[in-house]
Formats: sequence, C-alpha cells, structure tokens
Amino acid sequence: MPRVKGGPRARQKHKKVLKLAKGYRGSRSKLYKRANEAVIRAGEHAFAGRKKRRRDLRRLWITRINGALTGHNVPYNKFIQGLKLVNIDLDRKILAELAVKDPKAFEQVVLKAKEPFNK
Repeated sequence: MPRVKGGPRARQKHKKVLKLAKGYRGSRSKLYKRANEAVIRAGEHAFAGRKKRRRDLRRLWITRINGALTGHNVPYNKFIQGLKLVNIDLDRKILAELAVKDPKAFEQVVLKAKEPFNK
C-alpha cells in the first residue's frame, strides 16, 4: 500500500496553527510541532480563564454590596436572606451596580430587605 503524506490538507492545517501562534516567542511561532503545543495550551488557559472571570466578578459584586451595606448596619447574609423573604429578585450584578451608581435606590432595597427582621 502506498504511503499517504497528507498533501494540501496538511499544509492548510500547519498554516492555520502557525497563524494562531503568531506573536509567540522563538520556535513556538516558527515550528509546527512547537506551535501546536503552544496553541493547545493557550486554548486551555483561555477556557479556564473564562470560568475564572465569572468567579472573580461574582466576588467583586459581593464585595461591593458588602461595602455598601456597612453604612446600613446590615450583614451581607441577612441582606440576601431578607431579599429572598420579600421576593425581590435582583441578582448580585444589579445590586452592586445600584450600590455604586444609585445609592438612594440601593438604600430603598436595603430598607425593604430589613423589614422581615424588624417585626
């Protein structure tokens, strides 16, 4: 059986990988094998980074909300519990946005969340 080398498809694949590795240092942008390793690893890091960004943003929102709550003498966990009890469905992203950009509206939300505990 004759040997099959891959022909034009192999060249296309190599060009695609080398194009993705453009800007990498040394042989990682010149040699196909090294470039392929670098591109695969970069893809893994990018995938993990997208997950990590979500975790980091949630931590940031919680920190901002907690910082805004210190002036109202309400602990974060009681605030979240109070929101659930009075059926206010605002996520942490929106609450953090309110805390930073519209403190008056955030204060109204805090007062509503305090109601179940004041009875």
